[in-house]
Amino acid sequence: MKPVTLRSPGELLAAGLIPADEVEILSRVAEQYVIALPEPLAALIDPADPRDPIGRQYVPSGEELNALPGETEDPIGDTAHSPVPGIVHRYPDRVLLKITSTCPVYCRFCFRRERVGPEKGAPLGKAELEAALAYIAGRPEIFEVILTGGDPMVLSPARAGEITRRLEAIEHVKLIRWHSRVPVAAPERITPEFVEAIRGRSKAVFVAIHANHAREFTPEAIAAIRRLAQAGISLVSQSVLLRGVNDSFDALADLMRAFLSTGIKPYYLHQLDAAPGTAHFRVPVEEGQALVRRLRDDLTGLATPHYVADIPGGVSKAVMNLPDIERREDDFRLRGRDGELHPLPGAQGG
Repeated sequence: MKPVTLRSPGELLAAGLIPADEVEILSRVAEQYVIALPEPLAALIDPADPRDPIGRQYVPSGEELNALPGETEDPIGDTAHSPVPGIVHRYPDRVLLKITSTCPVYCRFCFRRERVGPEKGAPLGKAELEAALAYIAGRPEIFEVILTGGDPMVLSPARAGEITRRLEAIEHVKLIRWHSRVPVAAPERITPEFVEAIRGRSKAVFVAIHANHAREFTPEAIAAIRRLAQAGISLVSQSVLLRGVNDSFDALADLMRAFLSTGIKPYYLHQLDAAPGTAHFRVPVEEGQALVRRLRDDLTGLATPHYVADIPGGVSKAVMNLPDIERREDDFRLRGRDGELHPLPGAQGG
């Protein structure tokens, strides 16, 4: 049976997730940003803890009404790089295919929060999808297609399978990547039928799984993830560095180990994009750099993600990990996990 989804401040109040005195202000938030929280995910939240890291990600806050200077509706420049509906083409060899605007759950920090939700955009229609696929087919430099949205894994198995087969039929497309919250937020959707629909027959298929806290890896989520892996689908992670969620070493280390223990390679840790009303989630860059350096120093190398930020306007991503190398006049020094700089013999070549 499909889980019940909480969609209003009144339903959150009845579930014990917000106090009565917040209903009025959260109703104003709901007028601007959609709410959806499936009950199985809500059950992970400790209602007695106002700082619960799962609740912080999904339960709305009055702070979302506080838009600050510099925050924009399109912080990473999707619109400026969208040649046809549904396509975002920033990099020469890959495109985003935004197939839907809906999600099973709405993150309170989402960088597309002004564009996602049932009333903020319809799924790509038949004519729009044909135009998007024609755009991809007409550009042989496109090596990879990244399915996003919204969340593309809200599609039915039939629809997901149709899109996968259409992309596989384009000769120069060699890699199909799905970006999704579904495996941890709504794992019941990752049925054997859905996995079979997106499994690659002739092309490589990756799934980038979005999670921000180790507690999101429930037994149901782990089972869904393993169904993907057992079908030969490669798994990588994406997370956002969030104040009050994963901005401590222990929380971030537990998250990266949770990814690895379920067969997911840590890939991206995003600096929060400047979407309206999200400043209360923002972690200073220096803190992020120190956290990632400690991950690298204290955990297996497989646990270190790329710490990245999207340059506003859609220029590109920038890697923000602290460098380990410094130039000193005519030689180079490497910083070790002891914090000291050590000479690099032969740095100038032979």
